[in-house]
Amino acid sequence: MKSAAKVEFGDFQTPPALADAVCTLLLRLGVVPSRIIEPTCGVGAFVGAAQTAYQQIPVAAFEVNPDYAATARTTYPRARIVTADFFAHDWDAELSDDADPLILGNPPWVTSAAVSVVQGANLPTKANIYGLRGLAAKTGKANFDIAEWMILRLLQTRHGRPATLAVLCKTATARKVLRHAWRGHLPISAASLHLIDAPAQFGAAVDACLFLARLGTIGPTQADVFADLTATTPTHRIGLAGADLVADLDAYHELRAFEGLFPFQWRSGLKHDCASVLELTPSPDGILRNKSSEIVEVEAAALFPWCKSTGLARRDGEPAHWLLLPQASLAEPTEQFLANAPLALSYLRAHAEAFAVRKSSIYKRGGPFAVFGVGPYTFTPWKVAVSALHRPIKFSVVGPKNGQPVLFDDTCYYLSFAQETDARTVAAVLNSSSCLRFIETLIFPGAKRSVTVELLQRLDFRAIAAAEKISISSTTQEAKRAHEQFELLAFGT
Repeated sequence: MKSAAKVEFGDFQTPPALADAVCTLLLRLGVVPSRIIEPTCGVGAFVGAAQTAYQQIPVAAFEVNPDYAATARTTYPRARIVTADFFAHDWDAELSDDADPLILGNPPWVTSAAVSVVQGANLPTKANIYGLRGLAAKTGKANFDIAEWMILRLLQTRHGRPATLAVLCKTATARKVLRHAWRGHLPISAASLHLIDAPAQFGAAVDACLFLARLGTIGPTQADVFADLTATTPTHRIGLAGADLVADLDAYHELRAFEGLFPFQWRSGLKHDCASVLELTPSPDGILRNKSSEIVEVEAAALFPWCKSTGLARRDGEPAHWLLLPQASLAEPTEQFLANAPLALSYLRAHAEAFAVRKSSIYKRGGPFAVFGVGPYTFTPWKVAVSALHRPIKFSVVGPKNGQPVLFDDTCYYLSFAQETDARTVAAVLNSSSCLRFIETLIFPGAKRSVTVELLQRLDFRAIAAAEKISISSTTQEAKRAHEQFELLAFGT
């Protein structure tokens, strides 16, 4: 098990051979900096590699761990090794006099959420670098890689001035930095991702790369992706195109006619963070038990068929569990929703402590047993649903079970329909070869969520249906009316 300190500081020391390979690539690409800066040097693998590759160029390295800094200082006496907290150091002053520096290294591989879990302090003072507010900041989008924050901070010091960035990081982190820059926040003239074998190099089961970026002027919003550090020909290009990032630019351009604005509202499944109480498993004799193996006897009206992403991917939405639903909307008190279900209400009250320890602030507005992502749309009989986590992508038509609508967890996305025929028409369009090929151009390998609402909203449903010669006129009208009705019921607008 990793120590709390290792987790807090994302402590993955760079193997010397990997640091040497990175510097060899930089030399091959003609990178000749005025000075080399290593912002998080650890015991100094990159310091040694840089001194070997660039013998006449000064190296300055910084490290928060005093023991690591002392080791690096002893091993590489020619380098300037400073014991410093990245978040407290004045990087603007540090880099102000450099003509064309190389920012080199391996910033921490840890998220802000992981640091918080171990009650660490290795975080910037203002963690919300993208200015997220309200719901987005509360539901996970404000969580970020510490490396992402560090890279953006360093790039900001060189705004409009030349520099080269060469850092090892998760590929997802590199993409987020590029997305931020390409949307007009920072001038990057050229960029590339050179994949590395993170499980072999660091024992980390993530997709990772050497992220190279040339700073100073605004360049094309695309980056070549190379299979490894020795490859000279890219396997593909990623970039900013249409509404957002694209995983394969060349394939996207062939299919870009299928990008538009999806006409219906995709919903994320229900979020509750209390599986031990709310998720119930039936035994062959029909007895329900919670995750503590307690027998649960509650009214049938409080129970709904419950499907997670695995159930969508492997069983086409056939639910294997039941969910005890505490409310029909965030604004409806549990006592009101379960007024005719005293057994269910008593059961919830007996397990109130499990709800009280939930950390997310999204539940505070809805009472002690609040759940999130529930509204009139939840209770429509027919749905078209997709797992956010599984490949290949498959859209399933899910109808009611035992007279109850199926509910999904928050690893699923779905559309709501009153009529089975409309749901099946929409699913036929979404499962068509044209649609699935286009979706593949938008999905990045290694993404935790293959599918997102943002991706789904990029599908031009009408264009895809036309290409597949599927008639959708009545379906789109029904969905439009249903959507308007749901909004009216849920929000009064």
